[in-house]
Amino acid sequence: MSALAEKADSPLKKKPPSWSDIWLKNTKPLKHVVFTMPLQSVSPKDPKSQTLIPTFANIDRTLLLSDELLLQILSKLPHLQRNPNSLVCKRWLNLQGRLIRSLKILDWDFLESGRLFTRFPNLTHVDLLNGCLLSPRDSGILLTHRLVSMQMGSGFCSNRKFLEEDLLPVEVVDKGLQALANGCPNLRRLVVINASELGLLTVAEECLTLQELELHKCNDNVLRGIAACENLQIVKLVANVDGLYSSSVTDIGLTILAQGCKRLVRLELSGCDGSFDGIKAIGQCCLMLEELTICDHKMDDGWLAGLSYCENLKTLKLLSCKRIDRSPGRDEYLGFCPALERLHLQKCQLRSKKSVRALFRVCGAVREIVIQDCWGLDNDMFRFASVCRRVKLLSLEGCSLLTTEGLEAVILSWQDLENLIVVSCKNINESDISPALATLFSILKELRWRPDAKSPLAWSLVGTGMGKKGGRFFKRT
Repeated sequence: MSALAEKADSPLKKKPPSWSDIWLKNTKPLKHVVFTMPLQSVSPKDPKSQTLIPTFANIDRTLLLSDELLLQILSKLPHLQRNPNSLVCKRWLNLQGRLIRSLKILDWDFLESGRLFTRFPNLTHVDLLNGCLLSPRDSGILLTHRLVSMQMGSGFCSNRKFLEEDLLPVEVVDKGLQALANGCPNLRRLVVINASELGLLTVAEECLTLQELELHKCNDNVLRGIAACENLQIVKLVANVDGLYSSSVTDIGLTILAQGCKRLVRLELSGCDGSFDGIKAIGQCCLMLEELTICDHKMDDGWLAGLSYCENLKTLKLLSCKRIDRSPGRDEYLGFCPALERLHLQKCQLRSKKSVRALFRVCGAVREIVIQDCWGLDNDMFRFASVCRRVKLLSLEGCSLLTTEGLEAVILSWQDLENLIVVSCKNINESDISPALATLFSILKELRWRPDAKSPLAWSLVGTGMGKKGGRFFKRT
């Protein structure tokens, strides 16, 4: 019996342990082996510098974060830090591209090849203006305009249209617009030049959220494509630019635009033709229009009366206009804009008394008048502004023909005036300030008085509280 018992208890008959039993029941020796077994060192000087499992300090801890969480972190960083962040690794480069919403295209091949949408899949604002130009990249001659900046070759002529001869063909631009519409369906803002009706129709069909469009070198036929963009709210049309390119937008194009884009809130017409009928159509169809900007217009006489149909217009801006309206018509046909609050005149030539008088009559309800660098604004011209009885803010800059007497004759009749800004008006002398005008200065909420760089009054007002209503007597101690 004892022999049988010994035979049964013999270790030769025991079942050998499996690897799983060893791994689960006795893990301490294995852990010691795994975490301490040295690798064959690359450097013979320090054979123990690397281990099978690297230390925690050498692990990229961002790998533990999901793309969505890392995107939220990167989006909270300052904009100046985004470019350096994209150089960390390829993953951060791709994630940084998903945060970019606005981009200006300089290389047209980047758009046609499709790399644009792989690199920046979430674009909503795209500017194609400079990408449509055929300009040498290595030229040291830079042509700068308020609309565009491009490099020129050394063989250009002074009498040629620069951009008109250096633009991509219409077919190439339309092909790029089709690729852009397919790759960026959430596009909200687009800037393009030399496009056709078909290219804009493709954008209108694919990009239903498009709200802002800036179109250069456009004409009446191109505006048929814009009319299909029903959700447009901001439109800028640049038809003709002297020395760069030429095109024409007439009353036909303005009517097409008005009937198709009835949700317009802001409209800018630069270098456009037209007349009373085009402005009237915009006012009757675009009932939500609040801001109208007219730059260097080529409109026929009598267009000023069409502004009275813009019943909800709040801001009117005239920029770089060589003339306002040489023949505005009779006063009874002019009308006025009842909701207009702001009138801005910048770099305009105010030569005709008839047109300036008609302009202030149409804008009789304004509360803010800003006149900057306008030639021809003398005392007689500025006196027509006295019909605007509700003015609260007046800003004059670069009006060299206006004198203190002309300024005083108008602003003393404005009972609601609260803010006065006079800068670089050399004929406004402080020695001519009357006691009534000085009294008005003392009750204004804001007074910025720098008619001349050597003005002693501007320095004497510093620290006195004059020009800030209540600031002198109600200071906290």
